[in-house]
Amino acid sequence: MNRTREQLIEAVQSQMPAVRWQHTQGVMTTAVQLAKKYGADPNKADIAAILHDVAKYWQTDRMEQMIREHNMPSELLEYDKQLWHAPVGAHVAQHEYGIEDVEILDAIKYHTSGREKMTLLDKVVCLADYIEPGRDFPGVDHIRELAEQNLNAALIAGFDSTIRFLIERRRRVFPLTIHARNGLILELEAELEKSAT
Repeated sequence: MNRTREQLIEAVQSQMPAVRWQHTQGVMTTAVQLAKKYGADPNKADIAAILHDVAKYWQTDRMEQMIREHNMPSELLEYDKQLWHAPVGAHVAQHEYGIEDVEILDAIKYHTSGREKMTLLDKVVCLADYIEPGRDFPGVDHIRELAEQNLNAALIAGFDSTIRFLIERRRRVFPLTIHARNGLILELEAELEKSAT
């Protein structure tokens, strides 16, 4: 069943603690701002941001069951559980909240890992999740500054931060994140070449 924006907000807010809802509100505001700045659809950015963490506070065994039952990539289960809520959330958005727009579903699905050939909406939602006003981690202000100038450069800095964090803790990096970063670097290089000619 399709739900109104207000119904989506009510449904998502009821599934998370107040502090995470504050984060979601920050992502909503930031995603709409980035969408307007870089030419993505602000309404789609808003809906994807509302739903991006819908499964964040589910029990891990419930998420694991969904990944197995609904033929999501099983390699997810070999990596950090922090990744799981994104593809599970996209499934929930589609099957429980009636979201049919593939662009919105993909932006939810890839907001933690990124992917090769990210869409503009993927980038907007992923970056908004990194830099919303409540975020406070080393380097976030630098990423926010980059976001004012270049979407790809800001995202690369965000992925660099994530990868550095994982490396310092001797944890494995999900392959999609490496592919996302590599793809963004190629895009940025092409942009710079184009602007130089």
